[in-house]
Amino acid sequence: MDHGLVKTFRQQVGDRLAEQRRLDAASGRPPLSAEDERQFARAVIAQVLDEYARTEIGNGRTPPNAVEEEALAAGVHAALFGVGRLQPLLEDLDIENIDVNGCDRVFVSYADGREELVEPVAESDEELIELIQILGAYSGLSSRPFDSANPQLDLRLPDGSRLSAVMDVTRRPALSIRRARLGKVFLSDLVGNGTVDPELGSLLRAAVLARKNVMIAGSTNAGKTTLLRALANEIPAHERLITVERALELGLDQFEEIHPNVVAFEERLPNSEGLGSITMAELVRRSLRMNPSRVIVGEVLGDEIVTMLNAMSQGNDGSLSTIHANSSMEVFNRISTYALQAQERLPVEATQMLIAGAIDFVVFIEKRNDYQRGGRLRRFVSSVREVNGVDGRVLSSEVFASGPEGRAVPHSPVSCLDELIYHGYQPSGAWR
Repeated sequence: MDHGLVKTFRQQVGDRLAEQRRLDAASGRPPLSAEDERQFARAVIAQVLDEYARTEIGNGRTPPNAVEEEALAAGVHAALFGVGRLQPLLEDLDIENIDVNGCDRVFVSYADGREELVEPVAESDEELIELIQILGAYSGLSSRPFDSANPQLDLRLPDGSRLSAVMDVTRRPALSIRRARLGKVFLSDLVGNGTVDPELGSLLRAAVLARKNVMIAGSTNAGKTTLLRALANEIPAHERLITVERALELGLDQFEEIHPNVVAFEERLPNSEGLGSITMAELVRRSLRMNPSRVIVGEVLGDEIVTMLNAMSQGNDGSLSTIHANSSMEVFNRISTYALQAQERLPVEATQMLIAGAIDFVVFIEKRNDYQRGGRLRRFVSSVREVNGVDGRVLSSEVFASGPEGRAVPHSPVSCLDELIYHGYQPSGAWR
């Protein structure tokens, strides 16, 4: 495919779509829906390609044949509504991560742990930056700039994948895409693929139904968000959910048959004058005024932790969230560190008391490239801690610990066992 032609056609089609939007607005017609605009764009693309073919014939050159024209049309449509030359990689269901270190250094990793260097995704680094800028402008709830003044970008792509990009702080622009391979996922799916032991799946489902506050911890790309989605999908359909995220990723509002009443909040970055930002902490506070049954914070990374813990300990039971940590025990220190950085500047002792009153369970999920099993990448829950109280520090017991194969298996009694049994937990015989 001639990617130079794709870029030219994308500009022409984009100009005609913009003109049509202007005419619709001037005449008072309602704007096209997203799907209608996509269909209209296909017609405009066909028109542009037909004009190009006529010009080529008129100049004595051979126009694109049917196969080439179809590829050009798909490329233009992907450039307008998809992710350009990244689109084929996102359509490969076996690819799990895409890492781009400049336009021509593109690495993909597969679900089985393999990594490969693949074809460039742009003709130049400038074109790569332009692609990222387009994605930032049209993905998410508000436009997100990507330039020298805003050299970092995080957003959710239309297919649910998470993109993180940087420029000017590296020699060449770089981006990473983490594929959302399991969007509509349930605990039964994670039990089936070995992420969760069957008995642990029963406990986690009961914890959700019993409105226990659960913090999911793990390293980058361990599967925290997927596990959070699975837990959230056990929440009864009649409950009103409010999700708070830096960049829309959970997508619970996309499955109305599971969660018909969902409001998704997304952090808003400041504009070029440094105004208009809405922080995660502000969104968590706002969510409490929106009549939530539960508040779900996609990922805790900073000062929103104090607001979230206060919410959890003041009657908003059943909350879910994720946090980066290297073990289930480390979560408490990580939360204390975030709280020290927050506006409230809570001392460690106060934070430990807040944690003990807010969090019921910490679930730790890890990933392991098991070379003894052919190098397959495995993800599994390896530890679950129940918070029991505070005595200068958070007291907890590891109720599920790593078993012979790494997955968490029953380890010590659960203090709220009767409540979990009432909500469907089926413990092993040794626990009765």
